[in-house]
Amino acid sequence: MAEFASYDDVHDRLADVDYLTDERIDTVVWLAQRLGKPILVEGPAGTGKTELAKAVAAARGADLVRLQCYEGLDEAKALYEWNYKKQLLRIQAGRDGEDFDDVHDDIFGQDYLLERPLLRALRAERDTVLLIDEVDKVDFEFEALLLEILSDFQVTIPELGTVTGTRRPFVVLTSNNTRELSEALKRRALYLHLDYPTPAREAEIVRRRVPEASAALVEQVVRVVRSLRALELKKAPSVSETLDWAATLVELGYESVDDEALSRTLNVALKYHQDVTRATSHLQVSPRPELN
Repeated sequence: MAEFASYDDVHDRLADVDYLTDERIDTVVWLAQRLGKPILVEGPAGTGKTELAKAVAAARGADLVRLQCYEGLDEAKALYEWNYKKQLLRIQAGRDGEDFDDVHDDIFGQDYLLERPLLRALRAERDTVLLIDEVDKVDFEFEALLLEILSDFQVTIPELGTVTGTRRPFVVLTSNNTRELSEALKRRALYLHLDYPTPAREAEIVRRRVPEASAALVEQVVRVVRSLRALELKKAPSVSETLDWAATLVELGYESVDDEALSRTLNVALKYHQDVTRATSHLQVSPRPELN
């Protein structure tokens, strides 16, 4: 497949891979491709930020390269590092009479370089979507590395020189907004905020992903999930958890979300005991009788 041909093409091809969009999403994805700029997607966990990058890759038939960010992530894990074991074996197997410069030039060549996600995406020859997931978890020093790469799509490796990208990847950065990102990073990206979908859109997502669910069951699941998100929960149910819950109810043979279904399966949508307790009280679920 190829790049998106138009704004409408973005909408249609993302829908073909079961990612439902709106005008904001279509516009940002189209502009990101046309302008060659990254997309910074912020919003609560579970609102489809990561799935957007996956959907763009699927719709374009591109390779997906994912960098999962975490506290303490450094250049060696994100960009490249040298294969020290292989280098050591090369040194030990060195021929008599080899001088230091010959060995040095050999062991710091391409054969001893281990690509990590950023360098892999930079040097990719095929169409590539680079997903930098949860960028808000890294520190400002690592952001500086990202700025170098995202500004010029090149990076300097001291032993090899400057590596310039052969084909500019489509870049998506996601953030759960746990900390404020630098202004410099935000300036270089197109901004998109994703919140929980409207009931109608979430119902359509469930119908596409869980086609076995009846229309009545889908409507009830979405309505209950929406009411749960209005509570002060430790973790509100994400869209993926809505899908898991709907699939669970279908698998267990429930045709409606009654007290028994809630009591038995609410833990699929909620992941903390206090949240389940609060939701049970809110929904006025009758307790299940204890088995003798």
